[in-house]
Amino acid sequence: MKLLIVDDEPLIRRGIKSLVDFDKLNIDQVIEAVNGEDALAKFDQYQPQLILADINMPKMDGLTFAEKVKEKNPATKIALVTGYDYFDYAVQALKLGVDDYILKPISKKDIEEVIQKLIKKLEADSVQSEVNTTASKTTLEEVFEAHQFESDFSLKKLSDLMGYSSNHLSGVFKKQYGMTFQDYLIFKRIEKAKRLILTTDYKNYEISEAVGFKDVNYFGTRFKKIVGLSPKQYKDQVKHKHE
Repeated sequence: MKLLIVDDEPLIRRGIKSLVDFDKLNIDQVIEAVNGEDALAKFDQYQPQLILADINMPKMDGLTFAEKVKEKNPATKIALVTGYDYFDYAVQALKLGVDDYILKPISKKDIEEVIQKLIKKLEADSVQSEVNTTASKTTLEEVFEAHQFESDFSLKKLSDLMGYSSNHLSGVFKKQYGMTFQDYLIFKRIEKAKRLILTTDYKNYEISEAVGFKDVNYFGTRFKKIVGLSPKQYKDQVKHKHE
């Protein structure tokens, strides 16, 4: 993990760096910034997950800096260092989404505790994100499988059922299945068609309807393109192999 320390006092930055055992906290990179503007540039450059910033800084105060960071990446964990004079700002900062604060004068114990708190929040977010992703994948599979053979099933219908935009779902779908929605839908329909050709006496138009194709000619064209044979040729070839 990376930690960004923001303070206009070099002694304080150096003090924090020498006080804390960053290896023990799994922090392998500590970046320093001298004011809010510098910190924002360093944030863009290094993308630290953790930030410890003084609330009272030149060029851009800690509050404004924290707000801008949270706009760029809400997952970043921020603790502000403040004196009693700025305590009201610290309370306001918590409302803006800042994760914690430390009151001056700060000790080694204070810094380690607040960094550990930020790390725990980061880990909790990561676990939640994993749970959400897994749940989302399972839901996507279930919704897709429940509707895949309906003739009016489309990416838009799937998006509406799941409450996402078509653009977002298109990207999620490709990432999960390794192909576009349309390609996967046709693949699944043809797979079912192959089973029906071999296990039933349905005519082509009946199979076409059963797997969600409105047009039997379009079904025949897609089948031949994917399988390399017409439905009849496919049935004959498989039968011939088993005779």
